[in-house]
Amino acid sequence: MEWTADVSVGDWIREHLEDGRDWSTMHAVVPRGFAAYARILHPASRDRPVGAAWPPVPYGKHVKEWDAFQAAGHEIDTERVTWAATASAFGTTMHALAQWHRIVGPRVVEGEDGPRDAAGWRYSDPMEGSLEPDLVSATASILARHTSTPDDGFVAVWEGWGGIVGAMGYGPSRIFLTIGDESADDDPRHDEFLAHAARDTFNDVFKKPTWQPGILSDEVSRGPRLSLPNRDHVLFRGGVSELADPDWESRVPWQDRELETHGFAQTAHCPSLVWPQDRAWVLVTEVDYDSTIVGGSSELVRALVADQRLEVLPLREGAELAWDADEVNR
Repeated sequence: MEWTADVSVGDWIREHLEDGRDWSTMHAVVPRGFAAYARILHPASRDRPVGAAWPPVPYGKHVKEWDAFQAAGHEIDTERVTWAATASAFGTTMHALAQWHRIVGPRVVEGEDGPRDAAGWRYSDPMEGSLEPDLVSATASILARHTSTPDDGFVAVWEGWGGIVGAMGYGPSRIFLTIGDESADDDPRHDEFLAHAARDTFNDVFKKPTWQPGILSDEVSRGPRLSLPNRDHVLFRGGVSELADPDWESRVPWQDRELETHGFAQTAHCPSLVWPQDRAWVLVTEVDYDSTIVGGSSELVRALVADQRLEVLPLREGAELAWDADEVNR
């Protein structure tokens, strides 16, 4: 997979989107014109203590209970959970236009703790703008069977992910701090981090921004973007077959190798857009969506829905996925 400066290959997507000021349907980000559409729901997660119950909230009124809970050192079960299983747990209805906050209902205390079901599970929201790596490869393996050009196509990544591209700034785009025997106050990197955390307008009145490199090279960072309504993307040429590899994160150009040198796990952002050279389908993982949308043939949608690794529901063209679109669970 290689960076390409020829962003005109994505013009067809822009031509099939709604006006960028109209976010009423999914076609603000997903092209019209495909025979069928599918919604791949990003999984959520849930956890609960083994042999115990979560202390009550709000935290401020139950400090002693939470302190005792922490001191007890309970084992915590954590698992990935589907939207359908979540709806079943909360007695709500799963359907193609369901919205997460309508499925789980209001939190006990807004902003403090995830919703809890009758069995004691505490739920965390699905990730927005990112399909988990194993699900990217699972999806890609299906997509590869529904194009005549599985080894040739295009992959775009939103430029707004922190540190992915270089930019003008007043300090490094990223600072790596590790926890060791020394306290933060004794670590010179702590002072360096604070020095770059914000611009000191009093002592550095005449300081000018300088170029701060990102994960991608300066050539890519300064290069042209695939510009779509409200989103700009770095574009790469490569086949969906590359993403079907379970180890795709280690091979994409935007892999954060520097992060790994500091002891962090292998990571690379989920692609934002993928389409093959023959334009048989398009995959869109919008930054503000908790689901990934695929437009393609009816056969492709049926294959996605049937795959047990994924939670997929067919969508009609023009479907609304706004936060208030779920009129079933109110």
